[in-house]
Amino acid sequence: MTHAGDQPGFSTTIEALRIRTWLLGRGHPAQVIDRFTAEDFNLVVDDRADAHVASKDGSFYLGWFPDGRPGDPDVGWVIAVTGTATAHGYKARFSTETPAAVVAAAVETVLATSRRI
Repeated sequence: MTHAGDQPGFSTTIEALRIRTWLLGRGHPAQVIDRFTAEDFNLVVDDRADAHVASKDGSFYLGWFPDGRPGDPDVGWVIAVTGTATAHGYKARFSTETPAAVVAAAVETVLATSRRI
């Protein structure tokens, strides 16, 4: 008896090869921005209509740049978390065409992993 894993190449099904549709289009930024409460975060909209959200302690930042970030016109969203003395922080960038629902999912994950000290 042989197993499919013993054969060269790969195996799949017709169903797996069917064309998929994907979420496309920017969506609405409120899907992301509305995740933040005034109790824990500050929101500033600047003169370019870019939105900036920061945690009260300054360790989290979200920027939304509908027309691209100054100096980097392809960046539409930035999520940044400040590191500590023992662990590096990180920054995630999303293009101006990334659906807001995708950015919202990333933000939800970041917020779910945070905790008050």
